[in-house]
Amino acid sequence: MYRQPLSPNDVGIIIGNPFRRGYPFLSLGILYGQVCGGAPSLHYIARGCIIVDMSKYKDLKAKRNVVYRCLFHVVWCPKYRRKVLVDGVSERLSEILHQVAKELEAELLEIEIMPDYVHILCEVDPQFGIHRLVKRLKGRSSRLLRQEFPSLRSRLPTLWTNSYFVATVGGAPLSIIKQYIENQKGV
Repeated sequence: MYRQPLSPNDVGIIIGNPFRRGYPFLSLGILYGQVCGGAPSLHYIARGCIIVDMSKYKDLKAKRNVVYRCLFHVVWCPKYRRKVLVDGVSERLSEILHQVAKELEAELLEIEIMPDYVHILCEVDPQFGIHRLVKRLKGRSSRLLRQEFPSLRSRLPTLWTNSYFVATVGGAPLSIIKQYIENQKGV
């Protein structure tokens, strides 16, 4: 049992709810927790709850009721895989994607736009979902690019295909994934 008094200067995250009978690991919440220098990053407290020292996990993100690190590699292409993402289209596409991600509180860590497909490494809140992020990225970019570049309207019935590829970036180092996406131009 963890019995040291908690002070407002100590910050951590509690995992589990000691007040929920029989279900100690079902909820997440932010709590002021004892985070001592040199102490282990996990402290056990009553009924199986854990306080996690967030200073040791700087790449984690936290919202009101969730702590996460969800990285996704996403790839999609234009309709008929036409090479239409050239000249000013690719630069404007990048601006639109960054703008939409910022509005949705997602983070685009890496973007590589090829003439016939788009690679993105992104992080998104799991409660919002990667499917909603991709839907908004593709939807807004298609609408704005087709308005700004009339050649896209005449060559394609829609800008993007209905499908996309998504994979979680689990144990792979982030630098390796970024390097892979950057090197797509050379392939």
